[in-house]
Amino acid sequence: MQHSPVIGSGIPALDSILQGLRLGDNVVWQVDGLDTYRKAAIPFVRQALLDRRRVIYVHFIPHCDILTPLSGFLAEEVDPRPGFDSFSAQLNKIIDENGRGVFYVFDNLSALVAEWATDELLANFFQLTCPYLRELDTVAYFALTRGQHSHSAVARIRDTTQVLIDFYHVGDRLYIHPLKVWDRYSSQMFLPHLLSNGILTPVLVSGDASAISQTASKSPLKVKADSIAPWDSVYRKLAQYSEDELSFLEATPEIQALKQELSQMIIGGHPEFRRLADKYLTLNDLLSIRNRLIGSGRIGGKAAGMLLARRILLNDSSELDFSGVLEEHDSFFIGSDVFFTFLVNNDLFRLRLRLTRNSQISPEEFEKVEERFLAGSFPQEIMEQFKDLLAYFGQAPIIVRSSSLLEDGFGNSFAGKYRSEFCVNQGDPEERMEYFLRTVKLVYASAVNPDALSYRHLRGLGESDEQMAILVQRVSGMRYKSFFFPPLAGVAFSHNLYRWTDRIDPNQGIIRLVFGLGTRAVNRVGGDYPRMIAVSHPQLRPEVGCKVATYSQREMDLLDLSANDFASTPVARAISDLDFPNLHLYFSFLDDGYLREPSGPRLKSLKDGILTFNRLIARTDFVKIMRTLLAKLEKAYGYPIDMEFTAFVDAEGRIKINLVQCRPMRLTGLTEVASIPEDIAPDCILFRANRTISGGTVPNIRYILYIGAESYARKASLELKQEMGRIVGEINRHPEIVRQQIMMMGPGRWGSSNVALGINTTYADINHTSVLVEIAREEAGHIPDVSYGTHFFQDLVESQIIYLPLYPDDPQADFNLEFFQNSPNILSRILPEAQRFEEFIKVIDVPAVTGGRFVQVVADPRQQQALCFIRDHEC
Repeated sequence: MQHSPVIGSGIPALDSILQGLRLGDNVVWQVDGLDTYRKAAIPFVRQALLDRRRVIYVHFIPHCDILTPLSGFLAEEVDPRPGFDSFSAQLNKIIDENGRGVFYVFDNLSALVAEWATDELLANFFQLTCPYLRELDTVAYFALTRGQHSHSAVARIRDTTQVLIDFYHVGDRLYIHPLKVWDRYSSQMFLPHLLSNGILTPVLVSGDASAISQTASKSPLKVKADSIAPWDSVYRKLAQYSEDELSFLEATPEIQALKQELSQMIIGGHPEFRRLADKYLTLNDLLSIRNRLIGSGRIGGKAAGMLLARRILLNDSSELDFSGVLEEHDSFFIGSDVFFTFLVNNDLFRLRLRLTRNSQISPEEFEKVEERFLAGSFPQEIMEQFKDLLAYFGQAPIIVRSSSLLEDGFGNSFAGKYRSEFCVNQGDPEERMEYFLRTVKLVYASAVNPDALSYRHLRGLGESDEQMAILVQRVSGMRYKSFFFPPLAGVAFSHNLYRWTDRIDPNQGIIRLVFGLGTRAVNRVGGDYPRMIAVSHPQLRPEVGCKVATYSQREMDLLDLSANDFASTPVARAISDLDFPNLHLYFSFLDDGYLREPSGPRLKSLKDGILTFNRLIARTDFVKIMRTLLAKLEKAYGYPIDMEFTAFVDAEGRIKINLVQCRPMRLTGLTEVASIPEDIAPDCILFRANRTISGGTVPNIRYILYIGAESYARKASLELKQEMGRIVGEINRHPEIVRQQIMMMGPGRWGSSNVALGINTTYADINHTSVLVEIAREEAGHIPDVSYGTHFFQDLVESQIIYLPLYPDDPQADFNLEFFQNSPNILSRILPEAQRFEEFIKVIDVPAVTGGRFVQVVADPRQQQALCFIRDHEC
């Protein structure tokens, strides 16, 4: 396409961002006052006159002038008071008489509503005038007062104009945020920019952008005003009051009843959630949620947990004022009703019903189901609200997260069962919308993925009302070079099940901390280890000496803005310039087998650098803040909690936390006292383990699924390794196995996506096991990850599966390799089609080998000891 000459706006920094104006552009400025509009209009007129352009100022009688007299431009007056017809005719005559290539500045269009009393006529005027001006190769400036017009009128103007820009104050600072720039694109075009001394500085830190955007856009979504549904009826009754009036009237019976009704509609009816919502959420909180809710329905457990946790912390500032610690959030919510509308409109409802009742689906079948979801479409009203959402965030990365009604609830976390999808959110508006819609549909499809169905079935939730709401969050972090990521992220637990020394107080919790996106903290990844911080003794580590380097993080997850995709990269490569803020708080250095800390705030090299976060722990309030935060949330919930977070250290050394997610933990049975028997005959012992997290006793284990570490590492082809997870899953679901107790033992990390590091199973492949053992043989490259805090471990916790890392080479392990190698393999009998895996996967029928005896496992997390032995009156 051949573009017209570039036209200057009079603000060079803006021209750089917009790539200039073009002949035919209509430019609409959404402003917070006439003085703000003048800051855009006057430079434009001066530049146009300097470029020897004809400029006409169209003044609406009898309203205030935008432009003071300047030599060189022509002022034309039009009177809107006689009505739309007369006004349009006057303006049409002016445009006709002045012809092509003229530049125009119009008074604030909001003044027309004062005369015509309707937004509809305002939108009609713009849709009539804008295309005509474009045909004549003009450049025209218009203004709208922000927040004064209906969303439908603004949408019509947005769809018609070529350029739409938000121009507003937050405090005494002035911001420019382009919302639409037709046929132009740059990597920072749609971000909010601070205007100061003629310089536009993009807002690159998520917390700053959130605070600015939320202040500037109180009601960012189009909402139909004519609905008679109870939802909107209750909302309208409450919305007639101001915030101050609601605070004053909230205790009255009428307002209390309306609040209860609105809370039921938004949060739901679970007694514990209702208790917390009634205590901590105000009416203004609920109305704020409604203002950011797309469609209708509930917001789901994940969204409710995040909002409640924030409010719990902000309401009580007796020990620590969290208003100075927590980042602002400006999340949006896609209501659960939209999920059902999508299913019904795209002929997917019966498919979901069938899959839910059946509770089993293969990965191959699920891929076809995903394709059907991806082919679906949304109603026009919802699409308009999606446009508002994307316009609000601009090019800021966002994450689309499942928030089903059952998710993050009391007893069922659904950790990692449903999808969360990053939208790096780069490209032009059409590209960004296409990718956003894809992520929403993938989250919807995940409601029937194999892991989710297995999880629901095991917990008796197969017939429960499971609607999928969605939480859309701004990704917390900052732009650095062509990347976007937070410096700190992780998961934290108010109760610590992983005590590697008796000095640790389990009631003060534990933190699993990484550099970059928190995906590396909740997923099992290869060759990398997060920093485990016991809150009671933060400087203690499970590792000592040079082992600290072995068990540390080397790679990081981030968003690659240039590739518009999620990526993993070596930490040293991502921050090779060493100018990323506060690196001295995160890195230590290995020197002759000893750790040393950086000598100053600026690192000279990352050679021998290790991510320990030692100075963050020792020299900032990070651990103190997390300790207080975890204790407050556990006290309010009445249960231990786990939470996901991001964090950063600001220029003054203060810690800022973004609370991403919060849910209660289910610990039933995992902290029970289990005494290790001392009188077991040596020939009855199968193994000892000296690292355990969960406790308890599992008697009467009939089957053992055993995959040898050496044969897996040295003999199994890549193809066989990739298929082993599927075979394990078929054994796990076999009717003969399900009726009995089974223990699974395999090399390295169960649940790893990297087959070189372990068996690539999912939750649905191991959910019937009673004990899961990870066999570590370092010479074979298999090192278990005590992955406390990952979604995989959360599955084990909730299913009360005892998890044991086992080091056969440790003299204290008492590993009976002969038993596992020489016992007969019944794999071909129970799964004839898996015969070619017999060399690697062994299923042992214990009573058939031991003369009718069973295996028992006893694990004591306090002593970090576990024993597996053959039960017998002689043992």
